Amino acid sequence: MKASSPQPFIDQLSLRISSGHGGAGASSYRREYKVARGGPDGGDGGRGGDVIISGDSRKHTLLDFRYKRIYAAKDGEPGKGARCYGKSGDHEVLRVPLGTQVYNAETGELLYDVVTEESHTILEGGKGGLGNWHFKNAKNQAPSYSQKGLPGIDLDLKLELKLIADMGLVGFPNAGKSTLLTHLSNAKSKVGSYPFTTLNPQLGVLRHKNQEVVLADLPGLIEGASEGVGLGHKFLKHVERTQKILHLVSMEKDEVQEPLERYKAIRKELKDYKLGQKPLDKLDEIVILTKSDLLRPEEVEKHIKSFKEMGHEVIVISSVTNRNIDRLKDLLIQVNHQTQDLI
Repeated sequence: MKASSPQPFIDQLSLRISSGHGGAGASSYRREYKVARGGPDGGDGGRGGDVIISGDSRKHTLLDFRYKRIYAAKDGEPGKGARCYGKSGDHEVLRVPLGTQVYNAETGELLYDVVTEESHTILEGGKGGLGNWHFKNAKNQAPSYSQKGLPGIDLDLKLELKLIADMGLVGFPNAGKSTLLTHLSNAKSKVGSYPFTTLNPQLGVLRHKNQEVVLADLPGLIEGASEGVGLGHKFLKHVERTQKILHLVSMEKDEVQEPLERYKAIRKELKDYKLGQKPLDKLDEIVILTKSDLLRPEEVEKHIKSFKEMGHEVIVISSVTNRNIDRLKDLLIQVNHQTQDLI
């Protein structure tokens, strides 16, 4: 039996939405035994349904919208006799992951940045028409006129998801990000000894000493990512939402560049990324040297020294031998607590 493929990570797509039309007002007259000249009694039409967007913390991708791209609220029902109002149309509620930005696709205007589980009305439904009883006056005791309901509104949207996490793991492909995430959290990341193991961002939660830190494993970056090389723009935008960067640098000997050179290359990509709302290179970072189990102690010390000479403090880990993993957990909890106090 063939294993099911993992669900794709969808973080950008377009939708067309429509609010409901208002129901028409009724033109009717009261007909009741032994009541002469009952007069107009046409009820008002129901209001059209709204289109509402709501944040949902249980969702982490826009996958639900991949195959259905048109959403319409229900129309209001027409009014009836005896001044009976028509039923209002049901609202159309779009439930999106936290971190979703909603844009007007035509103008590019940011309409909403969904970061909480609050609801926002994007389009209001059309107002229902008035029944003929509203138009009775001294000159016209039996008006036959009633209003049509107002039409709904159509709008093209662009949804763009930027993951919300306390800390984001960045680094070159095969730096050990996925392996570390599985050690620190409940995430089930794909792990392998080859580049680009992670093709989609992954979220995990570090639970340690009765505290939680949300971690995002962002796919490995390459030089030129800030200019869109590879899938650079697709991945770098997720860094914007993080409070801190965990910059993983592999010390594996098979790498072409020295660890410090690879660190500088990623920092350059963060600095050169211009599409976001804030400069990525200004985010606080923790530098983590990985795969220490593959080197002799004196080789590890040499790399630590090279970073210190550039003014960078580092923490050395090995996910294979669990070197400094508990120390890293303590550090992340401490740093995250301090960050939250400043927000």
